[in-house]
Amino acid sequence: MNILIINGPNLNLLGKRNPGMYGTGNLAELENYLKAECSDHSLEFYQSNVEGELINKVQSALTDGTEGLVINPGGYSHTSVALRDALEPLEIPKVEVHISNIHAREEFREKSITGSVMNGIITGLGKYSYVLGIQAIEKLSADH
Repeated sequence: MNILIINGPNLNLLGKRNPGMYGTGNLAELENYLKAECSDHSLEFYQSNVEGELINKVQSALTDGTEGLVINPGGYSHTSVALRDALEPLEIPKVEVHISNIHAREEFREKSITGSVMNGIITGLGKYSYVLGIQAIEKLSADH
């Protein structure tokens, strides 16, 4: 399967930003881990701190042959109606993931605006959240 993995703002700081919560590995190490764990899929990785660039990338998945989407919208999960609206028309399986447990953090992080248009949300399992997201994409795709 062709699976797009999008990482939003500040995920480029993995390993530097709050390693006690997000781990010590950087984004390149996360991508290499996912390539090794999910080698039977074609994984495309994209990261941006810019909301509009994330929206453009999500919209490209409407027509570019992407078969599944795993997204960690970072802080935009809680604030971006525009990103939510870009995700909504995607008819491919789509799963939101978070490295930290958003329900064990500040109250404002408990609500995911983007999550309401996703097939599901996986949160709090570190980098394994992404593996589970990819596995969910597989199952959701097989059910169609």
